[in-house]
Amino acid sequence: MPEAPRKETISSRISATLRSAILRGDMAPGSRINLDRLREEYDISISPLREAVSRLVADGLVEFEDQRGYRVAPVSLANLAEVTALRAELDVMALRASITHGGLDWESDVLRTHYLLTRAIRDPARPETFAAWEEAHSKFHRALIGGCGMPLMLTICGVLHNMTDRYRHLFPPGDVTDRDVAAEHGEIAIAATTHETDRACAALKAHILRTGEALSARMVAKGKTV
Repeated sequence: MPEAPRKETISSRISATLRSAILRGDMAPGSRINLDRLREEYDISISPLREAVSRLVADGLVEFEDQRGYRVAPVSLANLAEVTALRAELDVMALRASITHGGLDWESDVLRTHYLLTRAIRDPARPETFAAWEEAHSKFHRALIGGCGMPLMLTICGVLHNMTDRYRHLFPPGDVTDRDVAAEHGEIAIAATTHETDRACAALKAHILRTGEALSARMVAKGKTV
């Protein structure tokens, strides 16, 4: 019995390490994941390693194929378009439910995470700032839908968020952009917490679609055309 918590801790640590490597692109999209090599590299048994990789399958960052094993999920314009379209529908549905059912605790969480996001810096000239911004950004978007009262919806949206986060890591914005992302976040937060439901949902949908368009343009600029 004492071994179970230790195994969970190892799996969590390895999963977080592999997640970071995938998001940074250190493990290339579509590449095979060699469990034996990873087992030797991290000096762990196969059981916690399989558990760690399985978590990333659930997050949409790794795929498993019978007879072929695990590989890093590939990226493509078609996949990005599908992820964006699903988020534009499901996140908005979850936000609408959150505004209806979330209550004061939900409103407080939205305002808190939005404030933390405004304090985070994302400077293209300083790549080290991206990680903190990404974490604050993810927490804000998850807070927006966190009061919907639909656990399955949150799980699905969480997978889509992970996939979008990966595209944003792999194809970061340049020095010049025609968007005021901070203003977009602010409009969503204010409209949501003042219960302007239609305005909040329209703002969130537009924000998600703009992000998808911007990511698609950056993929094409980097020669990713499939």
